[in-house]
Amino acid sequence: MDGGPQAAVAARVPGAAGLGLLAPPSARPFPAALLADADWTAERVTGLGRRYRSTDRRVLATVWWYSASAVLLTPVAAGLATARPLSARLADTTLYEVGGTLLAGVSAAPSGPDPAADLRAALAAAIGAVAAAGGLRERPLWAVATDSLAGRLLAVGRALGDVATVTALAAPVAAAVGDPLPAPRFTDVGGTRFVRRASCCLLYRLPGEGMCTACPGRPPAHRQVLLEAAAGL
Repeated sequence: MDGGPQAAVAARVPGAAGLGLLAPPSARPFPAALLADADWTAERVTGLGRRYRSTDRRVLATVWWYSASAVLLTPVAAGLATARPLSARLADTTLYEVGGTLLAGVSAAPSGPDPAADLRAALAAAIGAVAAAGGLRERPLWAVATDSLAGRLLAVGRALGDVATVTALAAPVAAAVGDPLPAPRFTDVGGTRFVRRASCCLLYRLPGEGMCTACPGRPPAHRQVLLEAAAGL
């Protein structure tokens, strides 16, 4: 990554590379604008199907978006957390992958005058392509996006040692973007904060994969026990 605006953000976040704010030297870059290309997205979904030996495009497209949205929103989350807002526009963003796995996202510009509108436009364009590729309704994909936003803010908050302040940014950002982006939610278990998921990534429906710890499809009591274990209780 060059000395652009994200470099100043990454310098303020401990473990920036592990969070996906710095691209690995071996990573292949591609413009985030491709996320809005339905044909390109369909090819990525097909490739994911080969990896998982599945032809369920609804599930594969959801899994793809769960990963892609998290990487796409990492610069946005880190910029907000460090008070150096970065552009959410797809045209300003480059994504990086290794072996077909998305690992980092880099925004090349500071936030514009209407960051909420830029974020809404980026999400709407990408979600439209994912929905077309997987034969999905768009609203569940907006729920995936809100969980990605919450998850990225939580991860950056942990890195900065100020989870409460950083995660408090989630609700006003989502409110500014507006419907159909749901309000992000968190839950505290034994002093540890987790995302209270509004979506299911559907990964457990692929061969060899299981449910996530916080999966909303788990019985609440079972999910609570797993979260307590994750919190070290």
